Amino acid sequence: MLWAFAIVAGLVVGLVTGGKIAHLAMLRFRWPWLILAAVAIRAAVLLTPLNRIDGAQYLYVLALAAIVVWTIIHIKRLPGVWLVTAGSALNLLVIVVNGGRMPVAPELAASLARHGTMGQYTVMGGQTNLNLLGDWIVLYPVPEVYSVGDIVIALGLAIVVFLAVRNLNPYSELTPP
Repeated sequence: MLWAFAIVAGLVVGLVTGGKIAHLAMLRFRWPWLILAAVAIRAAVLLTPLNRIDGAQYLYVLALAAIVVWTIIHIKRLPGVWLVTAGSALNLLVIVVNGGRMPVAPELAASLARHGTMGQYTVMGGQTNLNLLGDWIVLYPVPEVYSVGDIVIALGLAIVVFLAVRNLNPYSELTPP
């Protein structure tokens, strides 16, 4: 939900400040199948019963790593995507050091507290690492919890979309894909 809001906010601010939605059609990506596959795998692990299968968290880690790689490839092509890279890398780091699971603050994980772990999540505690990078941020009134990486990704997405909508010639200094 946060990332969708960030994309819409970037689009709206870009349009209000004189950008054109047609500028989005000028964007050209390298290896678009990689990001689509990574996002689809990530969503499958998050939103389906696949998240209850032991070992699925490693598929989730692989998808996050692919997202980081794809955004690195596009740093020169998409101004602002470095923030998406940084946020994704923060999430990847905390998940990797916690055995493929994202720590969630106990007071914000009522259902997880009863189960100990669920999918790629685990309840924060003495057994988890880098808790500051885990899911503990609540942006009211939305009843979801976010990590520092999620916030950085959202900021990056908003900036990427804003700049894409405002930019008349996004590839003036780049070679074609």
